[in-house]
Amino acid sequence: MKRVMVIGAPGSGKSTLARKLGAVTGLPVIHIDHIHWMSGWKERPLPEKIAMIRPIEEGQEWIIEGGLSATFPTRLERADTLIWLDVPIGLRFWRVVKRTVVGYGRNRPDLPDGCPEIIGWHTWEFWLYIWRTRRRNRARMQAHFATARAEGKTAIRLTSRRATDAYVRGLCLEHQSNSEA
Repeated sequence: MKRVMVIGAPGSGKSTLARKLGAVTGLPVIHIDHIHWMSGWKERPLPEKIAMIRPIEEGQEWIIEGGLSATFPTRLERADTLIWLDVPIGLRFWRVVKRTVVGYGRNRPDLPDGCPEIIGWHTWEFWLYIWRTRRRNRARMQAHFATARAEGKTAIRLTSRRATDAYVRGLCLEHQSNSEA
C-alpha cells in the first residue's frame, strides 16, 4: 500500500479515513478540497486543479481523498489501492449537518484557510447537490471500484462506520506486526 485513492460521496468520511490511514502508514495525505477551493470558498478553475494534482499523482507515495473526477482515471491508474466509502445517504446527511454545526465559523483540516464552516446559500446548495447526485455519483464510484478490481488492484468497499473502524484497526495491527518483525 503506497498509493491509496479514497473515494466516496460527500459526508461519507473520506477525510477522516484518509487522516487515520496517514497516521497508521506514514503516507502523505492530500485532500482534494485543498486543490478545489481557494480562500473565501472560491472554486479554483479546472485547468489549475488538474495542473496541481498531476505532480502529486506521479509521486511514489500518497493517500489522495476526494473528488476531482476529471482526474479519477489517471489517479486510479497510479493507485495500488482504492477504498470506496459507500455509506447510506442518511448517515452522510447527518455527518454533513453535524460538521457544519459543530465546526461553524472554523476551518476543517481538509479545507484551505479562509473556508470556515458556514450556514448560508452554499450550505443549502451543497445539501441539494448531495441529494440530487446520490444515484449518479454512486454509479460512477461503483464503476471505478469495478475497474480497480478488474486491474488487480486492492479494492475495498466500506459500507458503515463499524466496517471502516474495523478496517483501520486491522491495518494498525498489520503495521504493528510488520514493524516488530
